[in-house]
Amino acid sequence: INTATYEVSVKGQRVNLRFKEYELLLLMATNPGRVYTREALLSQIWGYDYLGGTRTVDVHIRRLRSKVESPGRSFVETIWNVGYRFKAPV
Repeated sequence: INTATYEVSVKGQRVNLRFKEYELLLLMATNPGRVYTREALLSQIWGYDYLGGTRTVDVHIRRLRSKVESPGRSFVETIWNVGYRFKAPV
């Protein structure tokens, strides 16, 4: 994740992300292992005045995963009935 250019690369290949996808990835990747509730993600990424539902987060996470993950290489974990977290490095 290059914060100066707002670019993300996976295995040397640039990945085109929408801005909200980029913000989600950056927030979670800078705090690996921390679990974010859907409500916390809505608040931090979309802002307190966002009127949409929490499923918006699920849709954006699904799109993010489709762009940065591949079989055997996952970064975002679902914490059932809670939210999401970026996998801490092993």
